[in-house]
Amino acid sequence: MDAGEKSFQCGSCDAKFSHKSSLKRHITSHTGGKPFQCNLCDATFKTKANLRRHMMTHTEEKPFKCDLCDATFKGTSGLNYHVLTHTGDKPFKCNLCEAAFTTKSNLQYHVMTHTGEKPFKCDLCEAAFTTKSNLRCHVMTHTGEKPFQCTFCHTTFKRRSGLKYHMMTHTKERPFNCDLCDATFSRKGNIRRHMMTHTQEKPFKCDLCDAAFKGTSALKNHVMTHTGEKPFKCDLCEATFKGANSLNYHVMTHTGEKPFKCDLCDAAFTTRSSLRRHVMTHTGEKPFMCDICDAGFTTKSSLQRHLMTHTGEKPFKCDLCDAVFRGKHHLKDHMMTHTGEKPFQCDLCDAAFITNTNLRYHVMTHTEEKPFQCDFCDAAFITESNLRRHVMIHTDEKSFQCDLCDAVFREKHNLKDHMMTHTGEKPYQCDLCDVGFKLKSALRRHVMNHTEEKPFQCDLCDATFTRKSNLQCHVVTHTGDQPL
Repeated sequence: MDAGEKSFQCGSCDAKFSHKSSLKRHITSHTGGKPFQCNLCDATFKTKANLRRHMMTHTEEKPFKCDLCDATFKGTSGLNYHVLTHTGDKPFKCNLCEAAFTTKSNLQYHVMTHTGEKPFKCDLCEAAFTTKSNLRCHVMTHTGEKPFQCTFCHTTFKRRSGLKYHMMTHTKERPFNCDLCDATFSRKGNIRRHMMTHTQEKPFKCDLCDAAFKGTSALKNHVMTHTGEKPFKCDLCEATFKGANSLNYHVMTHTGEKPFKCDLCDAAFTTRSSLRRHVMTHTGEKPFMCDICDAGFTTKSSLQRHLMTHTGEKPFKCDLCDAVFRGKHHLKDHMMTHTGEKPFQCDLCDAAFITNTNLRYHVMTHTEEKPFQCDFCDAAFITESNLRRHVMIHTDEKSFQCDLCDAVFREKHNLKDHMMTHTGEKPYQCDLCDVGFKLKSALRRHVMNHTEEKPFQCDLCDATFTRKSNLQCHVVTHTGDQPL
């Protein structure tokens, strides 16, 4: 037989092979046969070589060592691909763009981002994936299976790689260093994305608008803002999401699971990024600084929102009224004031709220929890913003100055209300008469004169009042106490 001749024909398809052993291996792809069984677990394999590699997961044997660093591998192919990370060689080029890859399989997966091909379909829903491993991981969102467990805190993961990166949160290992600054990272992908903050490179372009992104996942999520697609559905409620991570975090709102624990206090969080932001409240770290003033922030998004206070930019506009907002989530919350929707319901009373944050603060009125304590006196508050306002009473800080007179105010909304005394503006108009008001609260009280509504009732007699302050003055006639 000539060298290279393929004389062994598969009886089930057109494939031909040079060696009988290769044909035998191929036939198992039709029959599903996996004759090689592991003695230590239930795993089975098509080839003896695959079984040998698998046995190393039990023995943790990695006999192939890199000459350029301390990395070790189970097989020569793993070592060969690793060496390319030192040489920078990426021999597999994409014909449709400039991307290049160290392995042929990575190139094949990349090409599918151009063709849209997703050959691996989920049997339990309509999701489809470019790789079998991504499908396997997805199926676990249906089964709840998380086979990889942390030995430190018992958190479980769907993938071994997820466990590996999680372990670094315990060991504090961050092996990937930036050459241009002091930043270190636990993942190679993270340092690649970080480098783009130095180069400003955003190679992934949206075909539907001018937006560009540093990574394919960010581009994919962005495209869904055009298509409205949210393929990941919660099994416990009607919520849908653009990505698996968002779904996983959402599910934790049902289960109450908070796997990320603070080492400095008892706080726990559903996401690592939330934990990182929280730790900054202990360290006082605010890495994102405003170039226009001295303000510092724990997150880049907070800095971006702050910058709009300088520029006056409010890009998100309501379709039903003239209201404009700095953030998309503010617009979303505002839209509920038109629809009347209040999706967050209190379990202790009938109160309902537009945002989960407002519900949390409300629940504290039941539990009487006040976590924000004043350093100057015994006062405590439900929210950090209320504490900040209170502290200004001690410091006598009034940072909002009127441009037309000497008046100064502690809060921006007080300055805004004051400015109307100069302009004469009365934006809140009564629908039942021609009277206008500077404040929405004043309009509400005025409307009660038309409706004769008196929501404040005395507990000691049948008297009712339009204002709480009037009720307090009335109660004195019963008790004889001086009003506060």
